[in-house]
Amino acid sequence: MTDPIERQIAPEEAADDKTLDFTLRPKKISEFIGQENIKNNLRIFLEAAQKRQEPVEHVLLYGPPGLGKTTLAHVIGNELGANVRVTSGPAIEKSGDLAAILTNLGKGDILFIDEIHRLNKTIEEILYPAMEDYALDIIIGKGPSARTLRLDLPHFTIIGATTKISLLSAPLRDRFGMTYHLDFYEPQDIKKIIERSAGILKIKLPSEPADEIAKRSRRTPRVANRLLKRVRDYCQVEGDGEINLAYCRHAFKLLEVDELGLDWVDRKILEVIIDKFGGGPVGLSAIAASTAEDIATVEEVYEPYLMQLGFLDRTPRGRVATETAYKHLGKKKSGQEKLV
Repeated sequence: MTDPIERQIAPEEAADDKTLDFTLRPKKISEFIGQENIKNNLRIFLEAAQKRQEPVEHVLLYGPPGLGKTTLAHVIGNELGANVRVTSGPAIEKSGDLAAILTNLGKGDILFIDEIHRLNKTIEEILYPAMEDYALDIIIGKGPSARTLRLDLPHFTIIGATTKISLLSAPLRDRFGMTYHLDFYEPQDIKKIIERSAGILKIKLPSEPADEIAKRSRRTPRVANRLLKRVRDYCQVEGDGEINLAYCRHAFKLLEVDELGLDWVDRKILEVIIDKFGGGPVGLSAIAASTAEDIATVEEVYEPYLMQLGFLDRTPRGRVATETAYKHLGKKKSGQEKLV
């Protein structure tokens, strides 16, 4: 059984993804595949700002992990010819950390804040005037003698990325001029991404294996590129280096990733609901305890894709496995169970 730490279809960035992501990352909007509506809006948005010779408004990108929020931030920077500084919400612990970053920005620079929903409230309050008035308020001294010093900042752009937009405070959300939701990719776009990546990595990839990888990629580019790498490794070790359909399927059998992109963890969750709780409804805490997974991990990592496939339903009483899930696992409902 695959080690859960090495879960190949996890959408979060793994340590060995960093180099691969950088190598395969599109540089321009024209190279970015998928998310057509966002790209069309961005073209107009960026071109208008360039014609006015103004820095672009602050941008908020949200959606599940692995869909290209960081990539899109760098694409915006490249299109504008701007310097992109990268940080994250958890990395900015003190007001001095934020002050150091902001005072080192130049006019037109972009500050990309990943996991922006994890900024603490103190940092957020300092960020408000910086985003709205391009000013930094610094408190000097303590007690009755304390005074506020306002420093002017160059006009810069903040691009925030989050997987949990609901955790952003309303005042922070309101200061972003443009908000874009990245959704899961269409299968044909995932195939194009895989073929583009194969070309960059100099991998000879016929159409049928590309289709096979795309089907299992959970409509997520990061997963698609990771699976492409795993299939390449398998074919180099077990075969002659050429990727064909048979070797591709053998590789996925070894990785325990089925034709819909479900791995053993996904199947375990469905089997627990069906076999142990009669198909549900069952609460998240019971699912987490039965699968030895964290509640947040079940809700944020596994559940969205199972719901997207129509294998899982949320009800007021808990999670319920659908008839489609039964069919996929080759299980039958008993006569007493209510069809979903």
